[in-house]
This record gives sequence, structure tokens and C-alpha cells, in this order.
Amino acid sequence: MSAPEIVKLDAVALSRAIKAKQISCVEVMNAYLDQIDRLNPRVNAIVSLRPREDLFKEAADRDAQLERGEYRGWMHGFPHAVKDLEPTTGIRTTKGSPLFRNFFPRDDSILVERLRHAGAIIIGKTNVPELGLGSQTYNPVFGTTLNAYDHSKTCGGSSGGAAVAIALRMVPVADGSDNGGSLRNPAAWNNIFGFRTSSGRVPSQFYEVFIPSISVHGPMARTVPDLAMLLSVIAGYDSRTPLSIRQDPAEFTGMLERGFKGTRIGWLGDFGGQIPFDPGVLELCEGSLKVFESLGCSVETVTPDYPLESVWQSWLTLRGWQIAAEFRAMYPDPAQRALMKPELQWEIEHGLKSTAMEVAIASRTRTGWYHAMRKFFEKYDFMIAPAGQVFPFDATTHWPKEVGGVSMDTYHRWMQVMIPISMSGCPALSVPAGFNDRGLPMGIQIVGPNHAEMACMQLAHAYDQATNWVSEHPPSLLSS
Repeated sequence: MSAPEIVKLDAVALSRAIKAKQISCVEVMNAYLDQIDRLNPRVNAIVSLRPREDLFKEAADRDAQLERGEYRGWMHGFPHAVKDLEPTTGIRTTKGSPLFRNFFPRDDSILVERLRHAGAIIIGKTNVPELGLGSQTYNPVFGTTLNAYDHSKTCGGSSGGAAVAIALRMVPVADGSDNGGSLRNPAAWNNIFGFRTSSGRVPSQFYEVFIPSISVHGPMARTVPDLAMLLSVIAGYDSRTPLSIRQDPAEFTGMLERGFKGTRIGWLGDFGGQIPFDPGVLELCEGSLKVFESLGCSVETVTPDYPLESVWQSWLTLRGWQIAAEFRAMYPDPAQRALMKPELQWEIEHGLKSTAMEVAIASRTRTGWYHAMRKFFEKYDFMIAPAGQVFPFDATTHWPKEVGGVSMDTYHRWMQVMIPISMSGCPALSVPAGFNDRGLPMGIQIVGPNHAEMACMQLAHAYDQATNWVSEHPPSLLSS
């Protein structure tokens, strides 16, 4: 195959071709590095790229392993760029912050261990907002990552570099993480798939292993089969994270095809008028509901019976408390504090003010919301919600100060539609919903009951087969 033909392969097909020795790992590495050289200067999605000669050596080693009959796994020979919040042995992990500009971790995270074990070759990192805060990927270390479809717009975040790298076929698949929408929003804004998994599905070495973090890890891809296969690699129990799920991740390599006649779907829309949207967003998302009806689903507009504002305020408390706990040692130092962006300082200050009782009450509210969602799924099989409240905005804008005529009181209130899903702990898969009249992408969230990742992917796969948004609407930069 030629280099352009190699990068056009979906990840499942690429894996099969490598295993069958139809293409070599060196050819694959060369094809993807050429693609990065051609497109990355335009969008700045991949950072800390390793030297080409080192990567070719690793690719040649993978080919030699195949010749010896040593097949390492589904990602054997895959070039992979890890999100720059994730520790990678010997590869700079800046987190987009001057505080970590020269940080070279001694150890891989659990996720990176699993990627390597499955045969992936780590080529570098994908760009993130500073310390992953905010759904706009810019930082003082590497600069701004631009949208795959409109290079004047933001790509979202915090898994923004990952989303753009996938959309422009600079990597076969990508990893990401999500607290307030960081897997779902950039997927929606770059016309790909991003999966926020159930709490504990992908073991994560956050700073506290006994109190479930709001943040989770998950896969990003151009197809649902690719998404499922990557999830099978990164999911599964690890004793270092005692609350991780023991279910066999091999389940995700199973059949994605199934029927959906009689499936009940609850559409959240704007939560009964409680969440503002810019013009055109809701209408575009609602248009996708006809696809589910064509699959045999019944769709009803619903509003969960729970005070939405209390969920939001509880998220603010828990998020600030967890961020403050992480940076409490750095914050008192004026020199280090000066290297923190204002949004981080605000989060830390907010967290430091929180009392133990306020944190406990916020956690109780989170529990109450989970039970409200659990009851919701006794009536409905899936929940669907928009994957954003605004279309991609100008890349020089830090965050929208107003949405739908409503002023935003925090730097992340414009992502509020994501927060109830994050707080529920349920899996949520962002799928493309189409484009507005300016060619800007948007997506919707397919949300399932706790631990229902496979069901979410099966519905997303049926939806994708009916719409083909990714395959039929590639970024124009790919053909320029």
C-alpha cells in the first residue's frame, strides 16, 4: 500500500493488515509520520514528537517480533500519541503548563502500560489546555490546537489534540480523559467518536483511589469498531485502583450489530429550559433523533426529576476540592502561583474554602443524582443529550462569556450540559450529529445505564451505519 492508502485504513483494518504482514510496521510508521509532517503544522495537535529515527527503530523491532511469531496485541506497530496529561516514561509530559515544562516521568500510567503491552509505539503526546482545565485547547507551552474543519475555530478540549489528530488521520486511534466533557466536546467539534466510560471502567491513577474521581479515561476513534477495540485494550481491573471494574474487557471485542426495535430513548434537549443554547445547536441535535426512530426506537422528550442547579453546584465543590488537593503544595509559592492560569487559581481558591461538611453534602447530592438516573433507566433504555451548547468558537477566545443571551458565571458554565452526565458516573458516547450552515460540526451524547458501555457502542454503531457522518464528511485539509 501507498502511504495515503495506509492512513485511510480504519484501525481495525490496519491491525489486521499488520498481523497478516500485508504491510510492515515500518511502512505504517513512515505513512503516519509523513501525515503528521504534512498536516500537524497547520493545526498543532501533536506535541513532543519523538525523533523519526528512534520511531523507525521501534517499528523495525515490531516487524522482527512478528517474524518470530511474537504478536503483542491489537495495537502491534500502531503509532500512538498519548494525551499530554498522561505520564509516559522518558517522554516529556508537560500537562500544557509551565509548571511541568521539563517533566519527564519515571513511570508510565496504567493506561500507557496497557497501550505498550498491546504493541503500540508511543510517538509523542496530544496537546491539551493548561492542566486540562477548560474545553479550549491552548497553553503557554505549545500554543493553540485548531479545529480539524475550520482552522480559525477551537477544537474543544481537553482531549482537543487527540480529536484533531484522529480526524486528520495522524493517528489510528487516541486516548483521552473527561471530567466535564473533555472526551465528548472535542469529539463533537471534530466529527468523530469520544467515549466517557463508567467510573472504574478504565483504571486511572488519580491522586485518591478510594473516592471516585469525576474524571475518567476513555477511547476516541473514527469508527465505533475502532472505539470498541481500543476500549478492550485500556479497560479492566488493576489492583492499584481498587474500585476499577473486574468485568472482562474482551466483551468489547464482541458483535456490535443488534436490533433496536422497541428501544426507549429519553431526549433531554435543554433540560426543560434550564440550560441555554446558542441558535441552531438544539435544532441540529434534534434532527438526529429521526435516525433513532428509523432504527425502531421510540423517542420522548423528558426532564429528569431532580434539581439541576444542585448537581452543578455539587460538581463545582467536588471539582475545586480535588484540584486544590492536587496543587495545595504549589499554590502558596508566589513564583509557582504566577505560572498558574487564572482559571486554575480560581479552582484552587474555591477548593481551599470548601469545608469537609460542604464536600460531604456535595457527595450526597451526587449520590442522589445517581439514584435519579438509575430510576430514569428503569423506564428508558438510553438517554440522549446535546454534546455542546455552542458551536466551535474563535480559537483566540478563551471561553464564551455568553450563551443564548445568558451570561456565564464561570469559565466552564458554557459546558453545563455535560455535567449531569459526568456526575452520574454513567457511560456517555459522543457521536456526530452533522454540521451547521457554516460547516461547523456538532454531536450528541448517547448515555446508558451504569456499566452499559457495550450497549452504548451498539446503538452508536447502528446510528453510524445509518448516517456515515465521519466517512462521508472528512475535513477538507485531508484532500488539500
